[in-house]
Amino acid sequence: MENKNQNEKTTGFEKEIQTDFRKDMSYGDYLHLDKILSSQHRLSEHHDEMLFIIIHQASELWMKLIIHELSAATECILKNNLDSSFKMLSRVSRIQQQLIQSWSVLSTLTPADYLQFRGKLGHSSGFQSYQNRLIEFALGHKNPNTLLVYQHDKVLYDTLDNALNEPSIYDAAIQALATRGLPVDQKVLNRNWSLPYESNMSVEEGWLTVYRNVNKYWDLYELAEKLVDIGSQQQLWRYNHMSTVERIIGNKKGTGGSSGVNYLKKVLDHQFFPELWSLRTKL
Repeated sequence: MENKNQNEKTTGFEKEIQTDFRKDMSYGDYLHLDKILSSQHRLSEHHDEMLFIIIHQASELWMKLIIHELSAATECILKNNLDSSFKMLSRVSRIQQQLIQSWSVLSTLTPADYLQFRGKLGHSSGFQSYQNRLIEFALGHKNPNTLLVYQHDKVLYDTLDNALNEPSIYDAAIQALATRGLPVDQKVLNRNWSLPYESNMSVEEGWLTVYRNVNKYWDLYELAEKLVDIGSQQQLWRYNHMSTVERIIGNKKGTGGSSGVNYLKKVLDHQFFPELWSLRTKL
C-alpha cells in the first residue's frame, strides 16, 4: 500500500513538471538567475565579504523598484490622478521597510571581520550609489554638487542631471494643491527644479487647509499622509545607515573619501516635505 501511494505521488509530480524546458521558458530563464547569482565576485577569501556584496546588491534592486514606483506616482499626481498613485506610494513605504531591515543584517559584520577585506574595496563606496541619489532627487532633496561624483561616466551623469531638473514628487503634490484652487506662490510653482526646495508659507497654509477640511480634500489629505510615511521611512533608513556604519568603522573616513559617519549625521538634519511636518504644530 505504501509503495502504491508513493507511485501515485510520483506520477502526480511528474504531471506537474511535464513541460519540456528545452523549448519553454523556465523560472530561472524569466528571472535571469544565471546572471544575478553569478554576480557575486569576492575580492578576498574572507567569508563575510559575501554578506557585504549581497546586502548591497539586494538593496540596489529594491531601490530600482522604488524609483520605478516614485516615477509612476509622480506622473499620476501631475495628471491630477491622485487615487492611482496611492498604491504605488504604499508600496514604496513597504520597500523602505525592507531596506531598513537590511541594515540589521549587515550589522552582524563585526569591525574585525570588515577590516579583513575593506582594503580590497579601493575607492568604491555606498556614497556613490546613483540609485540612492535618484531616490533623494525624486523625494525633493536636490543638490547639483552631488553630480560631481559621476563625471567619469557621461551616461550616468546625464541620467542624474535629467533627474535633477525634473519636478520631485513633492513639487507634483504642491502643484496638486494649486490645481484644487488652493493659493500657492507662483515662485514655488515655477521654481528651478534643480535647486533644493525651501519651505514656503503659502504651501504650509495650503496643507493646513487640507488637514482642517479632510472630508472636502480627502484625496489631498491621503496623498500628504502617504508622503509623510515615505519621508519618515527614509529618515529611518538614513539613521540605521549611519548607526550601522558607526558600529562597524566608527569615525573613520569612508572608502570613497567621504567623512563617513560625520557626513551621514549631517544628512539626518535634512527633512523631506517640510510643511507636512511643520503644519502639525499649528493644527
